[in-house]
Amino acid sequence: MIHTTHTIRVRYAETDPMKYVYYGNYATYFEVARVELFRELGMPYDEIEERGIWLPVSEFSIKYLKPALYDENLEIHTFIRKIPGVKIEFEYEIYNPSKQKITEAKTTLFFLDSKTNKVIKCPEFLMNLIEKNWQENL
Repeated sequence: MIHTTHTIRVRYAETDPMKYVYYGNYATYFEVARVELFRELGMPYDEIEERGIWLPVSEFSIKYLKPALYDENLEIHTFIRKIPGVKIEFEYEIYNPSKQKITEAKTTLFFLDSKTNKVIKCPEFLMNLIEKNWQENL
């Protein structure tokens, strides 16, 4: 398993009139967390794209447990629990400053060759990076 943590402060523009994070903004939070996961593994997202790989999202599910509020520092935990094949699954948990889990989510992305526009297996350079950072029983 791979597990990383990233913190985001809720900005005013991301909230509704109740100062709750607008539900559509969570997808952006998860994208930031995924990009930071790859950066922590040693490969910025733009390098993946420069090597000819795109990672479009094919599925997104979310469960809102409690609202995130304006100006809170949210802790986003991102997990890869399965070795990827043609797709890679990310799981997320968001915690508020009181360490309460407020959101659970999952995204599934697939590997797409940017030149041929065809779905491919996880490329070797990414698989090597994932295996190098894989830890059992986190």
